[in-house]
Amino acid sequence: MKNILSLFILFFTFQSFSQVKVLSWNIENFGKSKNEAQLNFIAGILLEYDIITIQEVVAGYGGAQAVGNLVGILNKKGAKWDYRVSDPTSGSSYKKERYAFIWKTNKARIKGNAWLEKKYSLEIDREPYFASFEVDKKTFTLVTFHAITKSKQPETEIKYFKYLPQEYPNLNLIFIGDYNCPQSHTVFNPLKKMGYAPVFQNQKTTLKQKCIGENCLASEFDNIFYRASSLSLVNSGINPFYKKFASLKEARQISDHIPIWFEFSVK
Repeated sequence: MKNILSLFILFFTFQSFSQVKVLSWNIENFGKSKNEAQLNFIAGILLEYDIITIQEVVAGYGGAQAVGNLVGILNKKGAKWDYRVSDPTSGSSYKKERYAFIWKTNKARIKGNAWLEKKYSLEIDREPYFASFEVDKKTFTLVTFHAITKSKQPETEIKYFKYLPQEYPNLNLIFIGDYNCPQSHTVFNPLKKMGYAPVFQNQKTTLKQKCIGENCLASEFDNIFYRASSLSLVNSGINPFYKKFASLKEARQISDHIPIWFEFSVK
């Protein structure tokens, strides 16, 4: 009985270690506009996850500094964290931004350098940002992205994502971020045919200006696409942080998007 219990504990510990929790959040205008109290609030949400990706980091002065300040707060709360911030995206016709990856160093290790995808930088205003991570000797690559707004037809950018798996045939790609477009749009069909499944369906992720009763979410824009043949989905969800505020107006000072997350293991 004692041996069976020991094996169960060992199995559970191994399973827990090999699983990783990734959170994605478009934090509106993430830069000097976020004060220390707001950064502390954001850090409190991020603590329970292993790898974080942030979209809409300000490209100019204050964006990379805000990420550094956030990581500094996280490092005071127990675990050790590291991070990378991208260069400003190259698109000229729309607002330049940066992306960020933040991770617990005792859980994940970055492999090589993170990089902005330059091949489609003329076709995609805010080209996606890649980083490969190793967890329990298994590797996957997060591709974080923030599409142009719905009024500018984000599908004209997303259509190029179908070429990325063949550009990186040796990488286990996970597409994650704010697409400003629901996963039901036909532009995602090529990825789905390649075996990439959306983590969320019919899940709204942006905040309304005002709640209508209990209905406070507006659009199904943020999502994660993973290849079911190479990852096992364990769990997923959203963080309805706005419920901690008296009004959506106050909540929107943090962001107009809620975080999305998923937990998985690499096969």
